[in-house]
Amino acid sequence: MTGSTRQSRAGDRAEAPPRNTACYVYGILPEDVEISEDAIGVGDPPGRVKIIRHGEIAALVSDIDVDRPLGRASDLVAHEQLLDEAAAEVPVLPMRFGAVMTTPEAVVEELLAPHHDSFAAALKQIEGRTQFVLKARYAEQPVLVEVLTENAEARQLRDRIRQLPEDVTRNERIRLGELITQIIAAKREADTRAVVGRFEPFTAGAVVRDPSHERDAAHVAFLVENDRQADFERAVGELRSEWGNRVEVQMLGPMAPYDFVTT
Repeated sequence: MTGSTRQSRAGDRAEAPPRNTACYVYGILPEDVEISEDAIGVGDPPGRVKIIRHGEIAALVSDIDVDRPLGRASDLVAHEQLLDEAAAEVPVLPMRFGAVMTTPEAVVEELLAPHHDSFAAALKQIEGRTQFVLKARYAEQPVLVEVLTENAEARQLRDRIRQLPEDVTRNERIRLGELITQIIAAKREADTRAVVGRFEPFTAGAVVRDPSHERDAAHVAFLVENDRQADFERAVGELRSEWGNRVEVQMLGPMAPYDFVTT
């Protein structure tokens, strides 16, 4: 996929698929984008990806068999992979799960035409930017040591559980579990706030995601200027070094800006 201007407008709209197929829409791009001939999307076999243009915008689509259920793991992977590859080169407004429309004409009449101006404005807002996701998770033993070191009640409960038979410490074990959860949640809130503040100089936006695990330390999506990616990645490396064995840090991206598309 490239951002070069097209030499011809012939075939701007894909031919209407056979009646047993429909148009699967992945996202919205600028109209002057070209698609690689070998680009493939969802389906079995995967559908060939096409561009449907209208005005200043275009839809990234492929034909799908309407009799085949969507939502398989392979479909989600293909959907995200195509959008992430596109976002690495051009601005793209991703549809998180895709939209199915009856014909190429319906894509224009029901999607592109009614929302043309808002889509075009949103594309300009994310031009030159891509999304990264930072996932940080407390290592189990270090965070438990922190909890017990910092909280007297937790230490007392731990000691009582150790000293008595399991069948008589049910309430203590429940209370200790609740306490650990509450303390880790407070740590997560503080560490997430620190992460967002730390990366603010290198990013154009941040969205705090809900925890995906009980030991999450931070789960944040960042919108990063393309010319600041090296600074952003360097800051991630510094954070990883500072947290050391306490927190496992993973960075995902670049990817389509799912968390920053509100249109």
